[in-house]
Amino acid sequence: MTGIAASVFSPIRPAGGTQRLPRAIGMSLAKELIFSARVLDGQEAKAVGLISHVLEQNQEGDAAYRKALDLAREFLPQGPVAMRVAKLAINQGMEVDLVTGLAIEEACYAQTIPTKDRLEGLLAFKEKRTPRYKGE
Repeated sequence: MTGIAASVFSPIRPAGGTQRLPRAIGMSLAKELIFSARVLDGQEAKAVGLISHVLEQNQEGDAAYRKALDLAREFLPQGPVAMRVAKLAINQGMEVDLVTGLAIEEACYAQTIPTKDRLEGLLAFKEKRTPRYKGE
């Protein structure tokens, strides 16, 4: 498993670690890691919420690629319109305060209301079947 360096100061230019790390794992732990320049292994990085998965490499050397494909297969059946606005709400919402983030979420959700995919999802739920989304 590869280690993740907690030191965020690049000798060339700032990389944003003093801003991104506290948002990802909290200010207290971010300060501890930055001030100590501690290197985390994969298990430690997962334990603090910095990464989602830790994998042992397989013989083919593509364990991470295979995991990414598994995740993509899990995401693929979801409604593309809802996925697009959820991504937008998460990305934009993390850059602002909570009240503004909630307003962004509400505006994004409003975009799904008039879609055929939303109606398909409701109908599929009622009929106890898998929805067939079309991105409309």
